[in-house]
Amino acid sequence: MAIQSSLIVSTTFDVEGRRVREYKGVVRGITVRAPTISQGILGGLKSIIGGQIGAYTEMCEQARTTAYNLMIEHARQVGANAVLGVAFDASEVASKASATEVLCYGTAVVLD
Repeated sequence: MAIQSSLIVSTTFDVEGRRVREYKGVVRGITVRAPTISQGILGGLKSIIGGQIGAYTEMCEQARTTAYNLMIEHARQVGANAVLGVAFDASEVASKASATEVLCYGTAVVLD
């Protein structure tokens, strides 16, 4: 579950009616996930018959939520009240283990 945040989080680089008073820098959250045994088995079976692989979708959503929450925590640590330009990135880090890195990042700022 995503952290309920009092921070403004936006994919844009401005917030209507607000001015950036201070830039705190880049903040990020990163996690590396691999499917559980059951997710791997279900995903493997589903890939044979085709269609959406719900077990992998669930794993990816958990990874995105964790990375997002870590980014929010980092923003709070640097004293920001908003994170702008938020984006996600993912890459494979261990192909045999099916491990994927998920990164959530943005620019921490203080808005007036």
